[in-house]
Amino acid sequence: MIPSPSATRNMFVDFLVQGSKRSRTILSIITVLVVWELVGQFVLTERIFFAPLSAVLRSGVELWGTGELQVHIRTSIVEFGIGFLLAAVIGIAGGIAMAISERTRDYLDPWVAGLYSTPTVALAPLFVLWLGLDLWSKVAVVFLSGVFPVLVNTLTGIQATDPKLIEVAHSFSANRLQVFWKVLLPSAVPFIVAGLRLGVGRAIVGVVVAELFGARSGLGYLILSSQQVFDMAGLFLGVLLLAMSGVISVELLKLVERKIAPWRQFDLKA
Repeated sequence: MIPSPSATRNMFVDFLVQGSKRSRTILSIITVLVVWELVGQFVLTERIFFAPLSAVLRSGVELWGTGELQVHIRTSIVEFGIGFLLAAVIGIAGGIAMAISERTRDYLDPWVAGLYSTPTVALAPLFVLWLGLDLWSKVAVVFLSGVFPVLVNTLTGIQATDPKLIEVAHSFSANRLQVFWKVLLPSAVPFIVAGLRLGVGRAIVGVVVAELFGARSGLGYLILSSQQVFDMAGLFLGVLLLAMSGVISVELLKLVERKIAPWRQFDLKA
């Protein structure tokens, strides 16, 4: 089937718009990396305080060659993956339960408010004492760091559903389950994705916090051990890898949102 001229024109315009967005993103990244290298070479030249990008990359190549970097990356990915998956599942389920049941909300509200406002760094040592230095103490910290943004945003998204949409569903004799699946959940999808994006950042911070309080490997451990010997290149390498993981995770969540909620995509034109 041959697309119509208008459809072809729209596809071409979309291609140009996406290309322009990618160009701005790439330009922004290149600019920051160039400034980073120049500052390290000509401004902050003392290597115990700062490291240029070239030194960071050399450190990464050396650690990769010894196999040490792969171990750190693998450890942090496993801790983050398990912890954030649990946070996403339980956060979404808990938010839904609190949104549709006033009794559940009354029971859980004080605990959510209290734990959400408690600094994870204060609880990390306890998890290490209770669960040891191995995987599960890190998973617990990552889970606790990431679950509440997901839960609160899910709750808010369902509560923010337009009442008129619910009235329309009831006017077509929709039962409670149908209202939930057809109205409440689709309306809350952007809020849920936003909560997941917030949770990703907090979960990555949770990985670092957990590994700072006791670990044998991981990017947080790499940062701590590098800081102790004033190896700024290794320290910045760990920070750079964590930042990259955050960017990749957020972009994947944006892709998920485009797939499951395409109606939310729009452009704001001046």
